[in-house]
Amino acid sequence: MRRDRKEVDKYTISSTNKYIAIKELHELGYSISELCKCAKVGRASYYKWLNRSATERDKENKVILDEIIKLYSEVKVIYGYRRITLNINRILNSTYNHKRIYRLMKSVKLTAVIRRRKKRYIQSTPQITAENILNRKFVADNPNEKWLTDVTEFKMNNGSKAYLSAILDLGDNSIISYVLGKSNNNKLVFDTLDKAIEANPTATPLFPIYM
Repeated sequence: MRRDRKEVDKYTISSTNKYIAIKELHELGYSISELCKCAKVGRASYYKWLNRSATERDKENKVILDEIIKLYSEVKVIYGYRRITLNINRILNSTYNHKRIYRLMKSVKLTAVIRRRKKRYIQSTPQITAENILNRKFVADNPNEKWLTDVTEFKMNNGSKAYLSAILDLGDNSIISYVLGKSNNNKLVFDTLDKAIEANPTATPLFPIYM
């Protein structure tokens, strides 16, 4: 049975997809020559695509790094890569993965300064945490526009303590993520942020949290 042109195109794999598959399989240890032969593409064409893709990614990485450095120069502090990812995605209207941002920060030796907590626990509040960044404007016109973080301490009958870390969306005052832990530390807040990002992967909110 003979197929028309549109039906043939439907089953045709684009060269770009073939190149991507070759690149990923080569990273697993397969020979480029054999992969190109199986995919029926020329090695020269593959390498031309590979070099062009690398160049485009390098240019994009430079744009991202420029924004990261600009952000640091404005706020005079080194944020953690999770918060940097939120800010960069908001500034560039993108959805870059936090792992990529982490690698770029590491390449120029930008790491977060972890502030040691005092031994005496002081319960945080959204107002104290967010005062400078939100300029006391604790309202938002839309969901995922502004997030706030808060950690609340609970004292148990047996003398132990538990800490509830939550992230509040100022758009509708809903709790978008929360984590309960035994220690009030950075990991507790980071885990809460990870859950919020996982639930809202395209969100680019203002997120005034000090990491």
